[in-house]
Amino acid sequence: MLHVSRLLIPMGLFVSTVVSAQQFLPVRGIVNARDLGGYVMQDGRKVRDGLLLRSAHLAEATDADLQYLSQLPTSTVIDMRKEGEKKGKEDRTVPGAEYIPLPIDATGNAGAGMTEKEKKKFTGHKKFEVKKIIVAAAFNKKAQEVAREMYPILLFRPESQEQFAAFFRHVLAAEKGAVLYHCSQGKDRTGIASALILAALGADRETIVADFDATNKVYEADVKKYTRRVRFWGGKDEEVGVVKAFLGCNTDNFIQALDRIDREYGSLDAYLHGPMGLSDEDIQTLRARYLE
Repeated sequence: MLHVSRLLIPMGLFVSTVVSAQQFLPVRGIVNARDLGGYVMQDGRKVRDGLLLRSAHLAEATDADLQYLSQLPTSTVIDMRKEGEKKGKEDRTVPGAEYIPLPIDATGNAGAGMTEKEKKKFTGHKKFEVKKIIVAAAFNKKAQEVAREMYPILLFRPESQEQFAAFFRHVLAAEKGAVLYHCSQGKDRTGIASALILAALGADRETIVADFDATNKVYEADVKKYTRRVRFWGGKDEEVGVVKAFLGCNTDNFIQALDRIDREYGSLDAYLHGPMGLSDEDIQTLRARYLE
């Protein structure tokens, strides 16, 4: 596959050609539910089907959804939401799976001065609230800062790095069955976790970016609708960036964050061995378990 860099992807024009429709899970009450199985790594091996699953929260999972996940079987569910995000949206239990809370903060000090109520609204605490205020939020300087700094916070803030390192330890500890990991909408924290897992398994840049960007197909209608509204009220790229960050995912910002990893650490591999704390043995364990 082609190596993808910002030079090869015009801003705002990235289109996934790697993700297949078969990777979306056959569930009705879980949004953005996908299987990493099927991705081809640089050494020619593929990710095994039904073992590494990413999604939004499980609060609205149907009984049939839970039965499907339990029959895979799913052995571990990792929930990256903070406690406030779970209120009224607690995960339904996947029979036979261990539930692991692993709260990760996607805002850090960005948007300093925002009230807790504003933070909850601007960071997807309840999706209907975000939709309700998204046009106003797009013109809010604090919300713009959160949107702009979200991926650098997740990838470079020491506290976030510690949590993603813990995420890898939980995946390594899950010796049997599928691991399902999620946040609220299954896009930012979940997208970063997927990118790091794929990097550890040996994916190229194109595959990593394609998996991250596939979220935008899921939330495409909302992003287009509110982008038009923001443009109507005079919004430019900065304002539209808020819509992309809170209703979809901002792939351009993600690519810039990957480029920063290359500059500061030398490569994604060095990042995995550094702040993620993975050893060569850990990476070989992951590849032996999840590749075929």
